[in-house]
Amino acid sequence: MIKHSLLVIFILISAISCPVIAQQATPSASQKVKPKIQHGITYQVVADISLYYVSEKLDGVRGYWDGEQLLTRQGNIIHSPSWFTQHWPSFPIDGELWLERDKFQALLSCVSKHSAEENKTVSCWREVRFMMFDLPKHQGDFNERVNQMQHLLSQVPSPYLAMIKQVKFKKLSALDKKLNEVIADQGEGLMLHLASAHYQIGRNSALMKLKKHQDAEATVIGHTKGKGKYQNQLGAIEVKTMDGIIFKIGSGFNDYQRAHPPKIGTIITFKYNGLTNAGIPRFARFWRIKTTK
Repeated sequence: MIKHSLLVIFILISAISCPVIAQQATPSASQKVKPKIQHGITYQVVADISLYYVSEKLDGVRGYWDGEQLLTRQGNIIHSPSWFTQHWPSFPIDGELWLERDKFQALLSCVSKHSAEENKTVSCWREVRFMMFDLPKHQGDFNERVNQMQHLLSQVPSPYLAMIKQVKFKKLSALDKKLNEVIADQGEGLMLHLASAHYQIGRNSALMKLKKHQDAEATVIGHTKGKGKYQNQLGAIEVKTMDGIIFKIGSGFNDYQRAHPPKIGTIITFKYNGLTNAGIPRFARFWRIKTTK
């Protein structure tokens, strides 16, 4: 009798717990899965530029083709028309959705729609290209992946799949010249990719971003105390430019400068990358002391 009762209890527990376990094991259909992609670091001077491929850093929207659909870097679905990805391969491609230089806002307006216009004659997607720059699942080094991407273009009959041009230089002076040309044509910068590198998820030191910084002068008008590791030291300096723009600079200082900040009235030189709509320098960082009043 006891054995019979235990058997009944066991059956009841199994019947109750099994559906719960099955439900937990099945992922939600709406659950986002971020694509596993690599990211570059800020450019570090290299000894031999000939070991790297150089390409333009496009001002577009990062896209990931998983073999079935386009995703953002956050795992959101990009609602492209069915004809846009027709004939694309069934393996992953890492790339950039792009219109042309200085057209980022128009591109973003197009690719962020919740539904894509299938009618080619009126769809904004007819001008968009998916500029591939890597093959995440390919086991070869970047040199092999470049060759594979070039071969892929000759095999896929899609006018919407393209490839970012990859070139090599023998001298650093050629790299500087190329950067100046891209910036002069309203480009964003360059990417350097070590030819012998394999695809690496996350930050990859073999992939570097090179942008052209700007520099300007400003007068120190105030100090802000630091927090955390910089407690009782300099956190940021408040500066005023010749145009009367006032803002703070909190990066670019070494430990000595944190402990001995530029005095009020000192003219400093800072680096930055463009201006906001309000005229404030983007990504401003301290470079050096110019003069002291």
